[in-house]
Amino acid sequence: MVQFHENIITDLLDDPQGGLVILSAGLGLHKLIAALLHLHHPSQGSLLILSASPSQKTSIIQNYENTLSSSQTPSEITSDLPAHHRLSLYSSGGIFFITTRILIVDLLTRRLPTTAVAGIILLNAHSLSDTSTEAFIVRILRSSNRGLFVRAFSDRPHAMVSGFAKAERTLKCLFLRKLHLWPRFQVYVSQDLERNPPAVVDIRVPMSPYMIGIQKAVIEVMDACLKEMRKTNKVDVEDLTVENGLFKSFDEIVRRQLDPIWHTLGKKTKQLVSDLKTLRKLLDYLVRYDAVTYLKYLDSLRASESFRSVWIFAESSYKIFDLAKKRVFRFGRLDGGKYVGQSKTTATKKRKLEDSNSEKEVVVGASADNGAVLQEVLEEPPKWKVLLDILQEIQEERQRKSLSGEELITEDCAYDNGIVLVACKDEHSCMQLEDCINKGSHKVMQEEWKKYLLSKVELRALPKCNKKKAKKPKGFGILDGVIPSASGQKAEISSISRLEHEALLAAASEINKQTEKNNAAEDELQTCEGSEGHKRARRKGKNKKTVVKPGKSDKKSARKSKSEACSSEDDDQKNQCTSTAAGGLIEQPNEVTSSKKWLLQKHCQGFDAEQPIKNKQFPPVHFHPLDTDQHILDILQPSVIVVYHPDMVFVRQIEIYKAENPSKVIKVYFLFYDESTEVQKFEASIRRENGAFESLIRQKSMMMIPVDHDISLALDSSAEPQSIIAQNLITRKAGGRKEVDKETQFCFP
Repeated sequence: MVQFHENIITDLLDDPQGGLVILSAGLGLHKLIAALLHLHHPSQGSLLILSASPSQKTSIIQNYENTLSSSQTPSEITSDLPAHHRLSLYSSGGIFFITTRILIVDLLTRRLPTTAVAGIILLNAHSLSDTSTEAFIVRILRSSNRGLFVRAFSDRPHAMVSGFAKAERTLKCLFLRKLHLWPRFQVYVSQDLERNPPAVVDIRVPMSPYMIGIQKAVIEVMDACLKEMRKTNKVDVEDLTVENGLFKSFDEIVRRQLDPIWHTLGKKTKQLVSDLKTLRKLLDYLVRYDAVTYLKYLDSLRASESFRSVWIFAESSYKIFDLAKKRVFRFGRLDGGKYVGQSKTTATKKRKLEDSNSEKEVVVGASADNGAVLQEVLEEPPKWKVLLDILQEIQEERQRKSLSGEELITEDCAYDNGIVLVACKDEHSCMQLEDCINKGSHKVMQEEWKKYLLSKVELRALPKCNKKKAKKPKGFGILDGVIPSASGQKAEISSISRLEHEALLAAASEINKQTEKNNAAEDELQTCEGSEGHKRARRKGKNKKTVVKPGKSDKKSARKSKSEACSSEDDDQKNQCTSTAAGGLIEQPNEVTSSKKWLLQKHCQGFDAEQPIKNKQFPPVHFHPLDTDQHILDILQPSVIVVYHPDMVFVRQIEIYKAENPSKVIKVYFLFYDESTEVQKFEASIRRENGAFESLIRQKSMMMIPVDHDISLALDSSAEPQSIIAQNLITRKAGGRKEVDKETQFCFP
């Protein structure tokens, strides 16, 4: 436990009534709670923990069991336990996780003796309100048990400044007087965390031109949606900024302002709120996922939100779909052996990537008569190559130190296991990076491309709803009732999109056929091996099979064997190669993939780019998804940490981990996309948290909490019913005001 944790506990124990603690995210709240649980003794009574999330329960229990050996372990009270069993647990004086629903039922039915409860530890205090169940529970317990302490905690300071005087109202509903603020810039916290900082390497990875174009287009569309929101004059203009729109809390801010008048808003305003959430995801997924996954997500948005969405009809939305498509494939024609873009009038030139991981694009199918060409691009995320270079550098450095006789660890830290921890945002990114290390980045992109094409086939195979048949024209006039609905340019664009869709389906159907053949061949091979003559069949199969090796260019063997690379090391690369995506059978240039002469143009890589992984050596790597909220650092105890997706909370966890292990040598790599919303979001999260704490400090200096804040008089069960009736009678008589005696007036004639 860090020193400032002890200071927080000391401040809490000074007040027997408890207090509200607000600390920065990632500063080890679970360790602080576990230390408080160790101070509890069964003779004091039961200790109840409310509003704990599943991840918080797990981390608190693990830390409680690891720090000190104790026979008493926190348990959980659920609705599955019978009433008499719960009553015995309440009276045992243990530590229990319990939900508010079970606790309020037991309180109202008097199954829980209030005097048996020593105190309450309440987590996620930022979610409380005056009408919440937690406030009602505290009110009932405090009315009959004045010695009860309530200790509330929150690690989301920005949530405590939302609304009017949120911190003050939370203190009043919990009947607390003291507010404890522990930001990252607090003196004790900064001294403990900056005494032995880890070695940090900040790597800024340049984004590809297409990624820059997509990011710029999404920001323009988001800005246009925010301008439309400002026109409604129903939302606070100060909150409607692109920087605030990068966070999930932006939706809560806008929705909280619009909730009272939500039923009076029009469809467009309601849709704008949803569109801002979609655009935030587009910015997040751009730097998180690969090009094929991003295109698949855009296709799903086009299918689901094409009619009711507002942002799709913005001026810059076309660039998002167009550039995302160019990251994966290009569609064009072959005119006299030369590649032509989407149309003859708008020919697109090939652009070679200047990055070190650029891929060679080979024009194939020149013998086809103006056939349509689907040219693969499959742009790899720039961070992939940087991550592989970092892992290789770590392994080479360790080998060099081991050969020179230097020790990798210090004398005081002899438990270094050499694990490299890579922190990603979600499970999908972890699995993809693991495949990238094991298989190679090119093969991973090919597999994603194959899944994308197969999803097109599956979508086409779904049953379609019966559409109404179009009415026939009445047949009058020169055009026979048919009116052209689009100009020549629009008709050309629609025909291009139709041809592009058919080309994708043709490539997907070819892959589907190939997978079916491979599955059938595997089934036949298994049946042959199960028979008595499986040895003979295996020998015959070996004699018939031919294998393509690097450096050889046998055309017959290339037709029958699978290959992961599309080029060879010889000078025979002049014989251009076409292939189905994701490692299908290699075909000759004159062969076409369908009757409509669709050609799939593959980008080819030499064997030098595909050797990688088998020849290169990497250290033991463990991938950790950050969205699981698991505290993995104390379990794995890594010596090298690669923050693939930067996150402020995880950075604080690394600082706590280093402060608890000052003698351990820790090196941290940060991977940022240069000039991206990823950097902007990370820096804005720090500024937003600091601003929230500054606001809380000002509120604390002006906070008005009554000294005689006691509810025993309001909820005293011993109050006489006569006094309550008398008070009600007084209120019915205008607050007890005396009636004015009216003088009698006599009228004389």
